[in-house]
Amino acid sequence: MERTIIKTEHLERVYATGAVKTYALKDISIEIEEGEFVAIMGKSGSGKSTLLHQLGLLDKPTKGNIIIDGNDVINISEKERTRFRLHELGYVFQSYNLIPELTAIENVYVTPMARNLKKEEYEKMAEEVLTAVGLKDRMYHYPSELSGGQQQRVSIARALVNKPKILFADEPTANLDSASSEDVINLFRKFNKEIGQTIVMVTHEKDEGEKADRIIWVKDGLLDTDK
Repeated sequence: MERTIIKTEHLERVYATGAVKTYALKDISIEIEEGEFVAIMGKSGSGKSTLLHQLGLLDKPTKGNIIIDGNDVINISEKERTRFRLHELGYVFQSYNLIPELTAIENVYVTPMARNLKKEEYEKMAEEVLTAVGLKDRMYHYPSELSGGQQQRVSIARALVNKPKILFADEPTANLDSASSEDVINLFRKFNKEIGQTIVMVTHEKDEGEKADRIIWVKDGLLDTDK
């Protein structure tokens, strides 16, 4: 039986400059099912990344509700939001955001370290997920010793190491060549199919969006129902 894991109701995000108000998002009501791979698409400036940032609790909407896995995530404290992000959500961005002084495995296990796990436990978790993304033989290399595609795989491993309920990816292939881009999307598909990972991905590449289960189109901050 399908279960809704993300639900938004009349979501709005307004940016005010003096008396001028700009609607980045307006009246967005969507539902995403557990285990679904969803792509958010639209032209540059359409509001797709803004929407992902609301869903991923990286920004607060001006108006509306967000329910994640049955939790009202709007009306919770900043401390609770931080804890929720750490334990329940994972993030992949177009810039890999790796710490250059740390090896691949160290970059990955900084996330479970923040949960105060024992060293042998978080090292084992990092080893397992790096093996799963195909970097078993590169886990003790530094980011400068890895290709762009390999660095993005490290960031995916870091996002998945805590076994998040939802993986958010914002233009994850923007800095990659076509072969590495295809590898990353196929990796998302693998985790989605094999372990039922819920994935919400922003992309401007139509062929990448078509590999998802469903595309949510955004235009001028609104859901584009004409697509």
